[in-house]
Amino acid sequence: MRIPRVLVALAVAVCAFVPPGDRPAAGPPGVGRVRPATALDEAWGAYAERPGRSHWTGGDSTYSVATAAGELWVFSDTFLGTVRADGSRPPVAGAGGTTPFVHNSFVLWPAAGRPRTVTGRDRSGGPAPVVSGPSRDQWYWARAGVAEGRGAAIVYARYARTGSGPLDVAWQGNVLARFGPGRPDRPRSLTPLPSSARTAWGAWLERQGGHTYVYGTEQGPLGAHYLRLARVAGSDLRRPWQYWTADGKWSARESRSARLTGADGAALRTSDELSVVRHGRWYALVTQRSDEPFSAQVQLAWSRTPHGPFTRPRTVYTAPEAGPSGTYRNRNVIAYNPHEHPELERPGELVVSYNVNSLVPQDVIDRAGVYRPRFLRVTLGPPGG
Repeated sequence: MRIPRVLVALAVAVCAFVPPGDRPAAGPPGVGRVRPATALDEAWGAYAERPGRSHWTGGDSTYSVATAAGELWVFSDTFLGTVRADGSRPPVAGAGGTTPFVHNSFVLWPAAGRPRTVTGRDRSGGPAPVVSGPSRDQWYWARAGVAEGRGAAIVYARYARTGSGPLDVAWQGNVLARFGPGRPDRPRSLTPLPSSARTAWGAWLERQGGHTYVYGTEQGPLGAHYLRLARVAGSDLRRPWQYWTADGKWSARESRSARLTGADGAALRTSDELSVVRHGRWYALVTQRSDEPFSAQVQLAWSRTPHGPFTRPRTVYTAPEAGPSGTYRNRNVIAYNPHEHPELERPGELVVSYNVNSLVPQDVIDRAGVYRPRFLRVTLGPPGG
């Protein structure tokens, strides 16, 4: 059907008077190919299984910070020692074996040169966590970090045991550990962070527009978590914090922090560890499916702002290692806590890690390769892809 010229002219005139900010926004990037980042997986496998003296053989959390000395990989629970020729670990020290175990560690991976494991030292000279807990029954697990000068600043969450099971633990509070150049084995300061709202802050740190945004998670039902947001001016997390509130404003009171929402207005459910990274005009939330306990699904959601609302999380990958039909044919093997590594990315892609573990501790002694991070490359495409 031929459209009269007068109507075409009218349509052009109307469009010309629509302010750019009022025009319909293009949708978020689509997802193209998702594939294992084989080179990263193999590099970590080779490092864990190398012969020689005691070093990192597996860990979880798997945050990373690009520092002047190289890529600083930030781990929570960590096995040290060596891996036997049959792929197993010796039993853990203290349980009749020789494998050291610490609640947090680093691996410093220079751009040129060999990686090295970084831990603290106990009174006898043996390995200890980089950040030691205040007592025998309390410890620190790592959260996200950022570069600070030539060093790094990393958030840690303090936990305590509540029972004998592997998941019988409870969050206690948050601290900031600051590391100077050349001394990643010892924090130069340990500063308490806001901890009054039952939120484990530091699930992710994102610097944008003169602020550092601090994402935190509040434990919800069946292993799900609710996402909250704070910010500080500049990059020093010791400065006063502001919290995103339910009425869409920033408040100096932690008690007013609100759960971030999805596009439907409901509180967004996420994994405990995650990432929120800006890509062009959009912020990518990498999380784990949270409505199924121990789901192996890595999900992606988008927002125009750091505080949401976020699109409905979409599954982009299912970890093949997990569950009775997974790589290990073991119903106790789980995948968890994915997040992004933007400093490793090429334009138009995400590099994502996730952790693999077992609910039966002996499984990761018998098969050391279970307990290592895995990596993905997610290629982004046009909206709707």
